[in-house]
Amino acid sequence: MQINEKQLALVDRQIQRILASGNYYSQVYRAAGITGVKTPEDFLKIPFTDKADLRNAYPLGIQAVPDEQVVRIHSSSGTTGKPVIIPYTARDVEDWATMFARCYEIAGITPKDRIQITPGYGLWTAGIGFQAGCEKIGAMAIPMGPGNTEKQLQMMVDLKATVLCATSSYALLLAEEINKRGLRDQIHLKKGIIGSERWSDAKRAYIARELGIELFDIYGLTEIYGPGIGINCPGETGMHIFDDYLYTEIIDPVTGEVLPDGEEGEIVITTLVKEGAPLIRFRTHDLSKLLPGECHCGRSYPRLATIRGRSDDMFKVHGVNMFPSQVEEILGMVDGLSSEYKIDIAHDDLKNRDIMMITAEAEGRVDFMKAAEQLKLLCKSRLNVTPNVAIVSLNTLPRSEKKTQRVFDHRGD
Repeated sequence: MQINEKQLALVDRQIQRILASGNYYSQVYRAAGITGVKTPEDFLKIPFTDKADLRNAYPLGIQAVPDEQVVRIHSSSGTTGKPVIIPYTARDVEDWATMFARCYEIAGITPKDRIQITPGYGLWTAGIGFQAGCEKIGAMAIPMGPGNTEKQLQMMVDLKATVLCATSSYALLLAEEINKRGLRDQIHLKKGIIGSERWSDAKRAYIARELGIELFDIYGLTEIYGPGIGINCPGETGMHIFDDYLYTEIIDPVTGEVLPDGEEGEIVITTLVKEGAPLIRFRTHDLSKLLPGECHCGRSYPRLATIRGRSDDMFKVHGVNMFPSQVEEILGMVDGLSSEYKIDIAHDDLKNRDIMMITAEAEGRVDFMKAAEQLKLLCKSRLNVTPNVAIVSLNTLPRSEKKTQRVFDHRGD
């Protein structure tokens, strides 16, 4: 999907604004001899940028407007280095709310719905984004934020929430608690808007079944507004991305080559109208593909396939590159295993070799030893690595209100 003339004009305007601002990227572009774009070929000459650049510009080096135009800042978690701080103008906030409202509307949510918002508020973009879109369409927001599961369930039952907004990890925790407490006939949920982390088909099926809801994947990241820049429509897995605000490419994460529609690679996003912190060719590290053809819903927005993982989630054991998503796929092949697991990697100094341990939950009806052996054999045949395996009872592994960490690499400890 090549950039069109209207998008090119918007990118050119963004470059002029960046150059005039004197911000971090104005220096990068001047050094690269970039003064604007007129053709698709010009666009492809613009260097990629990623989170490392944003950290180099900490705290507000990417700001492209005067301070008096900034009405809000948001930030990434900063768990792997300096936090990334993104300034927003009033128009940025409004544009984000408009995109989020589109997401709700695509999911069939109306002003009659009551939306329980469990993602965090504050510097994180999640909670406030879900709320802004909710208010934009005129639905009732129930702004719970994360945690306090007792209160969450009370509000869900008493206020008759019809929509749950959550990470998949917290949606799983709530589904398990509702099941444990026998509250299924007291809840009124119809839909779940799930974001922030990729999730397996097994987890998706469990949440949908236990809550009796239709699930939607919402996409976004702090650097590009936040959640709400794309969502799948009913019955389809492809997520519509709003190309009047964003231009999306898929690249080979190693070579940087732009890939044709239908081929999987890393998502790269350009903000076409963002004012506070415009980003051009930003590498998200999320892995997906642009789906060719038209969607049955009739919307012309381009579609991304379900996010398969992140290029920086890759880990290596015995010289083999692998992703958590590959382990999740294998778990789904073993009868009775749940979607919950963790991977521990360590180095045996005596034998001078890496050790990989998979801990997975299983239903009580399962023969744990047989399940462990089956999981080992599948990993050997599909990943060419034979892990140690521990099968544990359901609800043994910790549940998270935010994103769940799956891989724990102890080799540097």
